[in-house]
Amino acid sequence: MKPTTPGLPVALAGAGGVLAYLLEVGLVAAGRPSFVPPFTFPISLVVIAGLVLLFGWPIRQVLRGKSRTRLDPFRAMRVVLFAKASVLVGALLGGAAVGVAAHLIGRPVLAQSDDLVRAVLSVVASAVAVVAGLVVEHWCTLPPDDEDDSRVGVQGQ
Repeated sequence: MKPTTPGLPVALAGAGGVLAYLLEVGLVAAGRPSFVPPFTFPISLVVIAGLVLLFGWPIRQVLRGKSRTRLDPFRAMRVVLFAKASVLVGALLGGAAVGVAAHLIGRPVLAQSDDLVRAVLSVVASAVAVVAGLVVEHWCTLPPDDEDDSRVGVQGQ
């Protein structure tokens, strides 16, 4: 599995931002209230980021030689996939939160005073989820094997 490159999360964030902004404009144009993320949304994203870090820490300890427990490869793969999902979902939802915040900033009057605060908290929490996922992906990267490197050099000559 390859590490996450910046292209996909950036594309997801941009798509989420544009779609959320257009959804907000459509809702307001139809006379409906605009969508603002609840306070539980950023809390949930931070909890997910904490779980990603919590599940990734034992794998980091084993790979650095600081733990004598055996590394279960299936568990490690699940943790890496959870970290990658955290990156991608965090980027998509962060972009959507930016779209909501952009729409709220562009309005002449805010419906409630804490709407923009909730949108900004959602952006920050999404960034935390993305960073946690990237950190755990890095933790789960195997170091290069010295024996494989030496054999490649011998065969290439």
